[in-house]
Formats: sequence, C-alpha cells, structure tokens
Amino acid sequence: MKRFLFFLIFYWAWQFSHCHAQWIEDPVSDTHIRKGIQFVYNLSFDSARVEFSAVAKSYPDHPAGHFFLAMVEWWKIVIDIDNKTYDKKFLQTLDLVIDLCDKRLDDNENDITGLFFKGGALGFQGRLYGNREDWLKAANCGREALPVVMKANELAPNNHDVLLGIGIYNYYAFVIPEIYPWVKPLMFFLPKGDKVKGIAQLKQASSNAKYANIEATYFLVQVFHNFEKRYQEASEIAVQLHSQFPNNVLFHKYVGRSFASLSKWKEVIETYEDILNRCALKMPGYETYCQREAHFFLGTAMLETAKLDSALIHFYRADELCRTLDKKENSTTIVFTNLRIGMIYDLQGKRDLAIVQYRKVLDMKEHNDSHKTAEQYIKTPYRR
Repeated sequence: MKRFLFFLIFYWAWQFSHCHAQWIEDPVSDTHIRKGIQFVYNLSFDSARVEFSAVAKSYPDHPAGHFFLAMVEWWKIVIDIDNKTYDKKFLQTLDLVIDLCDKRLDDNENDITGLFFKGGALGFQGRLYGNREDWLKAANCGREALPVVMKANELAPNNHDVLLGIGIYNYYAFVIPEIYPWVKPLMFFLPKGDKVKGIAQLKQASSNAKYANIEATYFLVQVFHNFEKRYQEASEIAVQLHSQFPNNVLFHKYVGRSFASLSKWKEVIETYEDILNRCALKMPGYETYCQREAHFFLGTAMLETAKLDSALIHFYRADELCRTLDKKENSTTIVFTNLRIGMIYDLQGKRDLAIVQYRKVLDMKEHNDSHKTAEQYIKTPYRR
C-alpha cells in the first residue's frame, strides 16, 4: 500500500494545479488554456501543445504555460502507462516549472502562484515515480510537496477548482483505510477524510469549476464505479464524457465497464467492438491493454447471451494477450478468462476440458474468490 500514501499526498498537491491559470490576467491566454485543456482530454496532443506553447511564449517566467505543456506529456503517459518514452520530457518540463516557482518564492514566500504550481509539479512527478515503482524518489517528492501544499491550502481562495483536489483527498482518505484497516496507523500525519463531503465537493467541482470540471467529472465516474458501486450514475457520467471527448480511450472504456456492471450486454458488445476497431486503427491509447479488456468483456457478453463459440474466441484472444502483458504475476483478467473458459466448456458438455481450466485457475494467484469458485465448479459443473 505504499501507493496509497503517495496517492493521497500527490493528489493533495495536485488539487492546486487546475486553479491558477486565472492568475495570468489575460483573456487571450485564458482562451488558449481553455482550448488546450479541451484538446488534451480529446487526446489531440499537437493541438493542445500549440495552445499551451502560446501561453508559455507570452509569459515565459510564469509557470502556467509550462505546467500545462507537462500535462500534454502526462496524458501521453497515462493512456499507455508501460511506455516510458515521454517520462524524461515530462519530468524535465516539471523541473522547469519548479525552478520558476522557486524564483517567485525567493522574492515572496507567500506567492500563491509559486506555491500552487510547485505543489502541483511535485505531485505529478511523485505520481510518475510511484507508477514506475521508484519509491525513494516518490517519497522524496511527497516529502517536499506536503509543506508546500499545507501552506498553499492556508492561503488559497475557496474556489470550485480547489474543490477537485480537496474532494479527491477527502474521499480516498476515508475510503482506503476502511478497505485496508492496517493503513490507519500510517495516516496519523495526514488530515482525516470525509467520504460524503468528498463526493459533494467533487460534484461541485464537476458542475462549477473553471478549469478542473472535466477532471472532477472523471473522478466521479471512478468513485461511483470502482468504490460506491453506483453503476447507473457512473454509466450516465461516462456516456456524457465520451460524448464530449469521443477520442479519449479512458472515458470510452468506462462506458463499456459501466454497461457490463449493469448487465447491458447489447451495449457492451457495441462499445467494445468499437474499441477493437479503434485498436486496429491504432488510435492514441487504443493499445494492447485496451485490446485485452475489449476481448475479455466481449467474451463475457457473449457468454451471458449464450453465444458460446463467439465467447470462446474472445476469451482465447484475451488469454493470449495476458500471457504477453502479465510480466510479474497473474492478472485478474487471465484468472477470470480461464475460469470462464471452463464455464463455457461445462455448458458445452466438455467436462474434462472444464476441469483442466479450473485447475489452471487454482495454480494462479487468487483474485476475488477465484480459487473458491474454481473448487466449487470442480465439484459441481457450472450451470446457468
């Protein structure tokens, strides 16, 4: 759970990264930033870079333009997390942001812009180091970010953009220790969370924030789908985001996931077939992990709609992709892919093959009672 503590610190830092462009009191630059943000979320990276570069050129000593240029690199990383091509440029751009902030803070230790952008830059660097499992560097970013963020929080105006990070922190600081009680002693140096308040703050930011509204909306999808199990709300928001940003693969996948959670199998098939088509076209972010997810959910939808031969084709392909992608340990996907292949074999009357699959599952790392389920089906064949 090292990731958890870094996650909280970095998101607490990151809350400030969306509310400072207002301090360039120039409507032209504000327009560039707004347009650039729209381009980033639609994964139109070249267009976003043009907009943010205009700000950086007009205000080379202000951290805003450079910070948002780093966000272009961040989204390139996020949509293909194993690809390290953009790490160096991302970190170097944030180093420049930190240098610009330090110059401002040398002149005025209470410079709000300097504090906000420095906290945000350190937070994003820490997030990348955490993703790369470089815990020493991640911890150092957290150590540096925390006092900056605490001071900025005292000085910050109470606006809706700030509510994004505060809401994220309040929610996860409450929820994660409830899921992992042993984390609670490690939380003594961090403020207490409040789940209800966190969701309310995210909703306010989603509706009213000037720069952070999209990010707040995306976090609501994740909160409702992954933690609260409020799948209908998650689905409605995911569909809204995908409609607004049709090329964003993360939003697209949450449309499919939420449909699957609601057992809307027709919609699942339509969504993931579209995703597979985009993978074939090599659209940004539609890469191998995305293919695996698509085949897994298409297999699940076909199983649920009694299209067993088609389901097997998708599960076989998901299994192949897992064996390429699962470098350290068995993923949840490969475990449940093999479990469901066994279930299909049972439905087809291929009992010997089904038992082979269930025993494969028992040899894999356990995920979500997978061993218990496999043992049950070894004793009693799966039936609808």
